[in-house]
Amino acid sequence: MAVDSVPRPRAPRRSGPARQGARSATARPPGGGSGGAPRESPPRGRVAPPAPDRGLGEDNVDVAAPLDSLLVDAVFSPLRRFNPGMSGLRLGARLAARPRTVGRRATATAAELLKVAAGFSAVAPTPKDRRFAEQAWRDNPLLRRVLQAYLVTGRAATELVTDAELGWRDDERLSFVAENIVEALSPSNNPVLNPAALKAALDTGGASYLRGARNFVQDMAVPPRVPTMVDTSAFTVGKNLAVTPGSVVMRTDVFELIQYAPQTARVRAVPLLMVPPTINKYYVADLAPGRSMVEHFVASGQQVFMISWRNPDRKHADWGLDTYVQAVLEALGAVEDICATDKSVLFSLCAGGIISTLALGHLVASGQEHRLAGFSLGVTLLDQSRAGLMSSVTSPELVAAAAARSRADGYLDGRSLAAIFAWLRPGDLVWNYWVNNYLLGKQPPAFDVLYWNADTTRMAAELHADFLDLAVSNALTRPGGAEVLGTPVDLSQVTVDSYVVAGIADHICPWTSCYRTVQLLGGQSRFVLSTNGHIAALVNPPGNPKSSYRASDDTPVDPQDFLGSVDQTQGSWWTDFVQWLTARSGPDKRAPRTLGNPEHEVLAEAPGTYVYAT
Repeated sequence: MAVDSVPRPRAPRRSGPARQGARSATARPPGGGSGGAPRESPPRGRVAPPAPDRGLGEDNVDVAAPLDSLLVDAVFSPLRRFNPGMSGLRLGARLAARPRTVGRRATATAAELLKVAAGFSAVAPTPKDRRFAEQAWRDNPLLRRVLQAYLVTGRAATELVTDAELGWRDDERLSFVAENIVEALSPSNNPVLNPAALKAALDTGGASYLRGARNFVQDMAVPPRVPTMVDTSAFTVGKNLAVTPGSVVMRTDVFELIQYAPQTARVRAVPLLMVPPTINKYYVADLAPGRSMVEHFVASGQQVFMISWRNPDRKHADWGLDTYVQAVLEALGAVEDICATDKSVLFSLCAGGIISTLALGHLVASGQEHRLAGFSLGVTLLDQSRAGLMSSVTSPELVAAAAARSRADGYLDGRSLAAIFAWLRPGDLVWNYWVNNYLLGKQPPAFDVLYWNADTTRMAAELHADFLDLAVSNALTRPGGAEVLGTPVDLSQVTVDSYVVAGIADHICPWTSCYRTVQLLGGQSRFVLSTNGHIAALVNPPGNPKSSYRASDDTPVDPQDFLGSVDQTQGSWWTDFVQWLTARSGPDKRAPRTLGNPEHEVLAEAPGTYVYAT
């Protein structure tokens, strides 16, 4: 796989509502991944906390990443993102040139701190900020002053970055640094200030601190050296995760192909092939019953197939994008053979969507696009020209160094990726569990998505390098910018209908960046904007009262025009996708009585064997 290596273009700095998608560190809704809009400004007389509301709830399990920053950080450590570098120098210079602005900010902060010390300040956290839910934060004079001083200084620190009016890269980087330093310094993270921790210690005679110390030692003893986020004893793949009935009907060195057993008397003639990410295992699409995308699609009468990627090791170092694109094409051929059809629908998730998009480009270039009846992408970033913080902290030099290091090892260790996932949202995925596991001495809760996230995989060195090259050159945005299996990729020549899903609260793949996919692809595109975040947008079963979405076949160039003109629909986009799928899946036919065929015999029951590899 080849790309033209050119520097990523700078985009003009945006302001106001248009920055909602790009400002990943601040455009997060209260509660983490499932909210629908950026947090609102606080009422007059109140200062919002320097970080969004977050808790241990299921809504806060947004744990994936755009490829360029994620794959560089996985080599050099995610903590590099906290180094302001030259951006810090530019911040100092900009503030030095605005002494009046800095003076007004300092005077207002000092005045508010004096009111805090005197006990007259009205500053308070927002009611939904769970970090400060204990009544003692309000009733105890000392704790109230500590909290108020923290809120005032935290707000001042983050607003100084805004006052500097930096370019977008510096603004993204320094906003992230400021907000996360403020987050780390929260008094709720302090074992001698957190009233819940003190109460637990008194109630248990200090046993909670001892349990917390034991948890800390256990977590820090082995990679990825972050707080444990999930009670792994609650889940077993094949027992209560990835349990939709099916069989492995094809196995290669690279993947297993799972065919799911029909659950209806009649099925649609055109099958659906799902391509999961290569960064984690496939069963994000087949979680617990009632929360499984696969289960929902099969129950609707769809024939569903799933690729389960092999977990590569050192001997697979040369597996690159060509390898994985060829694997998708092989799976597509097997699906066509088993279902006796010349068309399929391809539905791909996250990084799997990049692979499938390259496969689509190859099919177009080789005159085989007719093999697809539809093409769908879930939370997939194709245009990476300006993807918020992630684009702002990655450079071609870092990319080259990261690729060289992984080539020396033969692969990128999945435990490194786990650390990245945690530090992408330290408020939700580090400090939350710092308090729960170490200060309170509790075990983390049992969430299926977090279990999936902890079930790490490796990435072949060549795939790592190819992904990085593709991202830093933004090759998919230019006709012929990328080449796969010897053919140039030109997405503008695509004519098959597409279905593109994004999450408005996605801090990983900003929805406005995902929206640009509909301008890249030819053909008729339907864009769907879920109210959820990156993973919650995928694991989004019907029945969740918090979920809604916007969907339209009319996709104006400006994403804000889409946002302003398309009404929300209550419920899950899964039902909308089934309707779109039905319209492109041909007539019904009798469901097959057996899985596979003589050329593709059943090799194992789902979830197969590759999913268990460690």
